[in-house]
Amino acid sequence: MQITFLGTSSGVPSRSRNVSAVAVRLPQRSDLWLLDCGEGTQHQFMRSDLRVSQLRRIFITHMHGDHVFGLPGLLASLGMAGNCPGVDLYGPAPLEAFVLGSLQHSSTRIGYPLRFHKVEAAASSGAPLLKDGDLTVRCAPLTHRIPAFGYRLQEEERPGRFDINQARALNLPPGPLFARLKAGETVSLADGRVIRGADLCGPVQAGVSMAYCTDTVFSEAAVQLAKGVDLLIHEATFSHRDAEMAYQRQHSTSTMAAQTAAEAGVHQLALTHLSPRYAPGNQENAEDLLREARAIFQNTLLAKDFLTLELSPGACNSV
Repeated sequence: MQITFLGTSSGVPSRSRNVSAVAVRLPQRSDLWLLDCGEGTQHQFMRSDLRVSQLRRIFITHMHGDHVFGLPGLLASLGMAGNCPGVDLYGPAPLEAFVLGSLQHSSTRIGYPLRFHKVEAAASSGAPLLKDGDLTVRCAPLTHRIPAFGYRLQEEERPGRFDINQARALNLPPGPLFARLKAGETVSLADGRVIRGADLCGPVQAGVSMAYCTDTVFSEAAVQLAKGVDLLIHEATFSHRDAEMAYQRQHSTSTMAAQTAAEAGVHQLALTHLSPRYAPGNQENAEDLLREARAIFQNTLLAKDFLTLELSPGACNSV
């Protein structure tokens, strides 16, 4: 799983940061998923190495403009390419009316299917929002001025490495039999032997996981959603000194994001959705927010536009 930040500013873009969008690349299936789609996201795609033609799913946290204003333009451009098989969009109930209304009133025709999925029921019940092969997506309600939802992407466990040398030492014929044993099956052979696939495989390998939580003030639901993930992407709109403003506007400070990461026991925290008030040269800047977070949760990084992270179980590395 490869994570690329396409927008890390809150509210409005700054000279160095666009508004919210995070791309999730799934190389094993040549798919691209998108978390939020602020204004200018398609321009960010063009400045990156990502292929927007691979976009298959879009997950929207809430309906504030800095998270959705990029959708009509991006979807229109996909239609002009002429080879899109369809896009699934997940988000709050008003998402469908917003997208279809924008396309209708701009006389934009989409030549591929758009499939809308409301997230409220899954968020309230705890049931999976989506199961797609070896990936499961869950969501949870956050605490913001309007309904907002966090998302968790979880890869299923993978079978342990198959010991082909041990299989050959047992004089087992390669082919379909190896595939069954690698899948963990117990196989009875014509010579009377019973071979347990588990005996020929190493330990089960954990799948990678990530959580995306914005916009929200500190939320116990976010802690539960992010339990044990390899990467938590969490908003840090304000500094700790501006905590009163954060509560008023229902956003997180850097320390709230770090507290969420610590309580959830995540491997790494990435701070995003920073207010432009912390631009370089101001009284406080993004590095100050990073220091505040690291005082609580050391394994914290500061997201910036076009930063790409490669996730593997228990590890998160810059590409």
